[in-house]
Amino acid sequence: MKDSYYVYVYIDPRNNEEFYFGNGKGSRKKRHLSEESDSEKSKRIEEIKKEGLSPIIRVIAANLIEEEALLIEKTLLWKLGKWTTNISMGNYSEKFRPHNTLHKEISNFDYQNGLYYYNVGEGPHRNWDDYRKYNFISAGQGKRWRDAICGFQVSDIFTAYLKNHGYVGIGRIKENAKMIRDVKIRGVPLLDLPLRCKNMNDNSKSKELSEYVCLVDWLKTVPRDEAKNSKKYKLYTTPHVRASLDNQPETIDYLETQFKMNLRELVR
Repeated sequence: MKDSYYVYVYIDPRNNEEFYFGNGKGSRKKRHLSEESDSEKSKRIEEIKKEGLSPIIRVIAANLIEEEALLIEKTLLWKLGKWTTNISMGNYSEKFRPHNTLHKEISNFDYQNGLYYYNVGEGPHRNWDDYRKYNFISAGQGKRWRDAICGFQVSDIFTAYLKNHGYVGIGRIKENAKMIRDVKIRGVPLLDLPLRCKNMNDNSKSKELSEYVCLVDWLKTVPRDEAKNSKKYKLYTTPHVRASLDNQPETIDYLETQFKMNLRELVR
């Protein structure tokens, strides 16, 4: 079709290496041959010409609408990544996994961010006032509790529950859990701060028994004496450190009203 789009590739005849992808229609694929710029693409073309050769130009996909061409171009760019001379990553970049992340799980690709219940577990090793002031949450002193807080992922939304009081905050995970000795707040080791809880450094050298800390962004918090609780509603609570709120619509509705936030929208 005359007005249809296509996706093309430039190949270096010296080594048969693909070095540029593009999309367009008509004579678009040949325009780069006469471009004068200092781009890596133009430099590569000039190097080829100086050796008495011309880039090999091939159409990879044809008879496309523009949206199809953009998506195919982006797929090829993602596959070759830094090995191309393309300056931009192309359209649809937000739909593709960032490069150099195949070794780890990331949100929106390997998992979806969730809405969770978090049990503050205030006691000898943690204090709600410290959490509010320094923007973190923690759990540990044993493998079971360590593994629970390490299950949080960056951007997860959580509701903080303080036993014998009620719900005291809504937050977003900013950094995955680390051993407390490795955590810094604005450049200062967390354990060097004037914490109300004096025992957070217990077992700090043990990977299994250390307190583990997630840095967070608090969206809403209240002091313990203003905790949100209700005898009218059957609110979800559990002694577990972390639990999903996916099947707790009554609790979510209550917290949305009390904290004046749309929790469901935060995880979409």
